[in-house]
Amino acid sequence: MSGMRPRRRVVYVTGTRADYGLMRRTLQEIAAHPGLDLSLFVTGMHLLPAYGETVREIVADGFPIAARHPVHLSGGDGAEMAMAVGDTLTGFVAAVRDAPPDLVLLLGDRGEMLAGAIGALHLGAATVHVHGGERSGTVDEPVRHAVSKLSHYHLTATEQAAERLTRMGEDPWRIRTVGAPGLDDLAERDDLNRQALAESVDLDPARPIAVVVFHPVVQDGPDGARQMRVLLDGLCAAKVQMIIMAPNADAGGSGIAEVAAGVAKANPSTVRQIAHLPRSRYLAWLAAADLLIGNSSSGIIESASLGIPCINLGDRQQARERNSNVTDVPEIAPESVAAAISDVLARGRQAEGSRDQSNIWGDGQAAPRIVRFLVEADLGPAVFRKLNSY
Repeated sequence: MSGMRPRRRVVYVTGTRADYGLMRRTLQEIAAHPGLDLSLFVTGMHLLPAYGETVREIVADGFPIAARHPVHLSGGDGAEMAMAVGDTLTGFVAAVRDAPPDLVLLLGDRGEMLAGAIGALHLGAATVHVHGGERSGTVDEPVRHAVSKLSHYHLTATEQAAERLTRMGEDPWRIRTVGAPGLDDLAERDDLNRQALAESVDLDPARPIAVVVFHPVVQDGPDGARQMRVLLDGLCAAKVQMIIMAPNADAGGSGIAEVAAGVAKANPSTVRQIAHLPRSRYLAWLAAADLLIGNSSSGIIESASLGIPCINLGDRQQARERNSNVTDVPEIAPESVAAAISDVLARGRQAEGSRDQSNIWGDGQAAPRIVRFLVEADLGPAVFRKLNSY
């Protein structure tokens, strides 16, 4: 019919189980909208067996894949990470150059997103960046802000992040606050209680259980292995059972994984080392366990809505906004980690009736806001003529 606008082509760049899990609900709503045509550029950890080969989840969910682009990532060093950015950029441009998308959707602060932003900018596609404007720490901080400066639109999780982008010179008309998309699917977690979850991995539901998610910090290099040892020794001393998630593939990840493997081997009845959990099962564990400990953004963002106390270690998330359930341990030393574990276990997790509390990161309705924006966003010439607003 004349007058009908063509469907807008949207490509989402995904490199890890983490970004895909956070965006899955949003991607489902994009795919279902008659005005949008979604495909995914899949790269990074998704294609590596050591990290669960999570591209299989994308296929099972039925999302169209524009391209699968493998890169070399072993958790070795920073040079490997830098080379992967260049490799991803080359693969992304090759995948979409003949039919550039109207919109490239990116989340967060990883190298895959930086590569997508550079590629989209030079191909004339409008880049929409989710979770920009936030402060954290480590290498994530400058990468996130670099993606923001390369992007044409910003869908922020909080008003504070939106204000920061304005101070960075981004035009206010380019910015919308939508909330954190990772809060949208919390109710879709596996319907398993604590006893069923514990029995599924042969742990004792009557004893404390911690979910451990500790990723490498590039600037800390080999010290990540020592930090992981301090973390796990503290849990062992407190007689806490563990579900240890594999670290990401950033520099230092291999050392952290080796420490976890050693602790799991020495404590076969109380420690489970898991390469990957489907997001619905991971969220079920957060709703049932006694403690989340490590340095993951899920401890800062999702945990509050699920009522689980979080011990946040080191500086990977140091500057993020946080809810009252987070206990910070800036220096990863035996005494401070042990004290935090003891204090959190003594206080216990929140009562059932107080879960799903107000969360500064959003209300669980980010997906419809993001979809509405993608449908309505101006893609005229002015969008691509970026100047600092100051």
